Amino acid sequence: MPSSNHYTGVASGSGESSVPSVQAAVLLVNLGTPTAPTASAVRPYLAEFLGDSRVIDYPRWLWWLILHGVILRIRPARSAHAYAKIWTAQGSPLRVGSEALSHALQCELDHRRPGDFRVALAMRYGEPSVAHTIAQLQRDGIRRLLVLPLYPQYSATSTGSVIDAVADAFKQLRWPPELRIINDYHDDSGHIEALAQGIERWWQMNGRGDKLLLSFHGIPERYVRLGDPYADQCQATARLLRNRLRLTDDELLISFQSRVGRERWLHPYTDATVRELAAGGVKKLDVACPGFAVDCLETLEEIAMQNRDFFVAAGGESLRYIPALNDSEEQVDSLATLLLRHAQGWAQPHDAAIS
Repeated sequence: MPSSNHYTGVASGSGESSVPSVQAAVLLVNLGTPTAPTASAVRPYLAEFLGDSRVIDYPRWLWWLILHGVILRIRPARSAHAYAKIWTAQGSPLRVGSEALSHALQCELDHRRPGDFRVALAMRYGEPSVAHTIAQLQRDGIRRLLVLPLYPQYSATSTGSVIDAVADAFKQLRWPPELRIINDYHDDSGHIEALAQGIERWWQMNGRGDKLLLSFHGIPERYVRLGDPYADQCQATARLLRNRLRLTDDELLISFQSRVGRERWLHPYTDATVRELAAGGVKKLDVACPGFAVDCLETLEEIAMQNRDFFVAAGGESLRYIPALNDSEEQVDSLATLLLRHAQGWAQPHDAAIS
């Protein structure tokens, strides 16, 4: 018979007090965003992001000189210009979209398991930080924590870095909560179905292009040789989605975007691919980005603007970006199911009482 989840303790120096009944929280973690589309706001964000050894693993002394001596003198202004193109009245699309997804997931979990889970949102870089959010959850009485990095495919550069941040936050807690982390959900059947339904709904409203290109964020090929499973997981997502949509290898293609530096990254590159397709006679190209749970700079500016221009300049007629799942019903339903599956066995007090 399950044991009670209640705990009563004594607060030092204050007599008896009761710690709240065990509660479980879901912590969604996305990449992060600057607070404004300005160079001064982008600079500290980029410093934190590019200063992460999971993202750039060059020797620290060498990378520090390159980052602070060159990159942070040039790139903030360029990035701010790109952010300004997509900024909304509510703020950064990634922040706004992540908050909307968090709220929708809270409503869905409340519907399925009333009062059992609290949903919180943190950013790996910028605010709200992982450390601050976890500390606040503990102060609120949370004793079980399920972390979902909003990266369907695992990479040490993304999910691995979130795990680092969670571990660092836990080091500061004298009594950390029980912890579970979802490493990836790239081949989750509910997630694949959500992706397929999102694309099909978009096609119903806008018609179907000549081809569908799945553009994933790239990483250096060297990282894959060192054991990162990211490339294989991207290919697995593409294969499952291709089968679900009943498309051939020629109808659904895969590429990798957002490369930086001179090192060879995962191939084929998205910018080269859209140019080649246009030069080869493709007139209408649909592009989806299954590696992004929420729309952001890399989808709204890099794909829907930059690569659209590359495609048209090379002879194509229109590149149509299919939005990320964001806070759609399909995504909320699939992620709620995924979260509850990973939270199995976390009975709340009222569950224990009736078992």
